[in-house]
Amino acid sequence: QVQVAESGGGLVHSGGSLRLPCAASGGTLPTYAMAWFRQAPGKAREFVAAISRNGDIADYVDSVKGRFTISRGNPENTVYLQMDSLNPEDSADYYCAADLTYSDMARPRHWGSGTRVTVSF
Repeated sequence: QVQVAESGGGLVHSGGSLRLPCAASGGTLPTYAMAWFRQAPGKAREFVAAISRNGDIADYVDSVKGRFTISRGNPENTVYLQMDSLNPEDSADYYCAADLTYSDMARPRHWGSGTRVTVSF
């Protein structure tokens, strides 16, 4: 059973930065495709970013392009979401997810419990 754990949330002022780490463990593969989603109060969960198993493919929702960067770390099943130029609209619970392939990132099966990001004015 793949376990996913994210952290790094907190309170930051508008224009600030945060980096969210996420690690996947317990599976049979050395690496997994991984993604970040977020859910703001009263809103549906939305896709934020995803990265392939070897890091050669990454994609972002339009609202974060140029501000957020997803990258793979060391060990292999660690990913980071670097969030720059944060604004209050980025406030949400951020969830990391993992699955076998990049194409699975539309509906990944393995989820973390979330970490809260709050951006103040």
